[in-house]
Amino acid sequence: MALLTILRYPDPRLHTVAKPVAAVDDRIRRLVDDMVETMYASEGVGLAATQVNVHERVIVMDTSEQHNQPMVLINPEILQRSDDLAIAEEGCLSVPQVYDRIERPARVTVRALGRDGQPFELEAEGLAAVCVQHEMDHLIGKVFVDYLSPLKRDRIRTKMIKKSRDDLRVR
Repeated sequence: MALLTILRYPDPRLHTVAKPVAAVDDRIRRLVDDMVETMYASEGVGLAATQVNVHERVIVMDTSEQHNQPMVLINPEILQRSDDLAIAEEGCLSVPQVYDRIERPARVTVRALGRDGQPFELEAEGLAAVCVQHEMDHLIGKVFVDYLSPLKRDRIRTKMIKKSRDDLRVR
């Protein structure tokens, strides 16, 4: 397994729409394993392939308290969203150290393929619902800051560009 490089906002590649996975083969399973390792190493609870510059519909997540129950969603699709909404503070590995409150459906039902290529359905609420919706947004080229006001988004963009420049100077 290998650690993958996570794209940082405002990298335009984060706005690429991911294509469906044609077959769950050894290449996809290796990608999944590398994504899980990268997610854990980065102390995240979810990671979409788009964030590691692979534009295929693959998500890994682990919202368990012990962070030892990775879940794989290949070609995920939302089957149902609850009418009731919940507001949760979100962050993103592509937008480090930035958090804001986002309103989303409180519960979702998702159909996907697992690492083994077998279909399954997931009924998610709480953090799992937030995470799966957040990661699925990445697959359509949307970053959580896109939900924020233009002013907040511009401030975050400026902050991230400055941080990238500062990081390059340190090297």
